[in-house]
Parts: sequence; C-alpha cells; structure tokens
Amino acid sequence: MSRRRRSGRDVHGVVLLDKPAGLTSNQALQSVKRLFNARKAGHTGSLDPIATGLLPICLGEATKVSGFLLEANKHYEVRAKLGERTNTGDAEGEVLETRPVPPISDRQLRRALKKFTGTLQQVPPMYSAIKHEGQRLYKLARQGIEVERKPREVTVFQFDMRDRDGSEEVEFLIVCSKGTYVRTLVDDLGETLGCGAHVVALRRAGVEPYDTPDMHTLDELEALAEKGLESLDEVILPTDSALAKWPAVALDPDSSFYLCRGQPVLVPRAPGEGNVRLYDSDGRFLGVGHVLEDGRVAPRRLLKLPAVAEVSSRGVTRA
Repeated sequence: MSRRRRSGRDVHGVVLLDKPAGLTSNQALQSVKRLFNARKAGHTGSLDPIATGLLPICLGEATKVSGFLLEANKHYEVRAKLGERTNTGDAEGEVLETRPVPPISDRQLRRALKKFTGTLQQVPPMYSAIKHEGQRLYKLARQGIEVERKPREVTVFQFDMRDRDGSEEVEFLIVCSKGTYVRTLVDDLGETLGCGAHVVALRRAGVEPYDTPDMHTLDELEALAEKGLESLDEVILPTDSALAKWPAVALDPDSSFYLCRGQPVLVPRAPGEGNVRLYDSDGRFLGVGHVLEDGRVAPRRLLKLPAVAEVSSRGVTRA
C-alpha cells in the first residue's frame, strides 16, 4: 500500500512569528502552515497561551534545524504582580493566597533578583508540558494530581527590573537558557520577598540568534497572503539564519561529494571543535556538521535540498 503524500508546497526557511496571546503554539503553527500552504512545518519551543512574542516557525527542510533553536537562549519581557500566588504561576490560574506586599525598595528588589541569577536548580511547575509516565503534567494538574518533579539545572544570565508600577506590579527583563520556566522564577521570587507573585504578562523578545527579530503578526501574514504567495514568501528567512552564530565552513566539490554521503572530510583551518554550518563551493547551505577529535568535519544534519540558502564567502573557512 503506497504512503499517502502530504499536500502543500515544498517551501523552506524560517518565519519569525509574533504569536498573539490566547493561542497555543501549535494553533499558531497550524495557522502559519495554512497561510503558506506548506507541506511541512514545526515550531521551535512552546510559548504558553498567555504569552506573546517570538515563535520561530520552520518550514520544510528548515525543520531539521529546529532542534538547535530549542537549545538556544531566550529573552523575555515579563510583568509580574506581587501579593498574589496562583496555581499556574500566571494570571490564568486560580489564586491560592493573597498576602500584603511589604515595603520593598528598588535596591532590596534588585538584591533579591541576584539570588536568581546564575546556574540554578529549578523544579518544573505542574502546569507544564513535561511528561510523567506518558502523561503531560498539566493534564495531571487539571485532575488535581501532583507528582514529584526532579530539579533541572538552568542558567539565568540576566534578571533585571525594568519598571515598577507602584508597589504591586513590576516589569523585568530575563535572559535565560533553554528549559527555564519564567513562571517558576517569578513564583520563587515572590516567596523570597515574602508576599507571593505571579506573571501577569509574558513576551518572548528574542531567541538566539534572533536577538532583535523583525517579527510578523498573523494579521500581517494574512494581509500578505491576500496579495499572493510570492508576497508572503518574501518574509521567509534562509534556513541557515537559525545558525548564524556558528562558524561557517565551505567545502570544495570533492569534500562536498564525500560529506554528503556521510563521510568525514579534512578541512584546512576549520574550527577545532563544535558544530559548524556547511556550504558547498557555490555558497549553498548543505546542513550542519561537527568537528571530530581528529580535526575532520563530519555531517550531523544535512538538507535534502542544498539550495535552500546562500551565504557570502566572506568569513567562511574553505576546504
């Protein structure tokens, strides 16, 4: 029996979506996939329905690099309310307790923030998509079931106060590693301050390497779609833009031939370690490689269509 062919276009690259509040990440993904009539699409890390901001959508062959964006550091703009603690850690949950907010100076608040900067052991919240024995934690939480969660190591690079509205609402900038739960950070901060706290608004402002992204709302994409797919496709970024901070290595024709068949190749002046972007002699993006202990470059994740993206030869190590 033949496998059913997916409908849609073979379109490749990254769309920087400004997700609206009220939609799940999957709902936003499906909307973008429909607008582009894409055969294949995936997102690069869920945002809570309450959250807005950057949700990179990978189309076609770009889905092969989506996992690397999952590993990237994230930038968040957060507004928190002091004096109330909720069961979800945000404004969508039920209020568990209300406590008076003690007099807290800006200096005291900044001192408290330092306790949550650096490498931390963080217990994931029950209202999260982590699985326990095959069940999503948030589904268990909705049934009133709470299970033990193991702490996870995360890194908070920056936790700064940006603005303060009276004594109850505070705005923060948070830069953190993958897997960091901002709701948990705010909840823990509230306990340190002795009054409780929860997230009122959350916006993801960046995902490395998209630190100052030119995002597009669903309304903007729908307006472009009405003009035709050619207008819509102009907002698609090249697949290799997701890896812009990695070293680039260009291969001569022979090296490209062997590497695309799964064989490591020796590249003079290549980086000594780590992941690299791979390009052929015409500047076409081939995929992701990594440097072996003996200095050879081995394929890690290759694209089926090498012409997905191009790059200038400037700054590219050539074989």
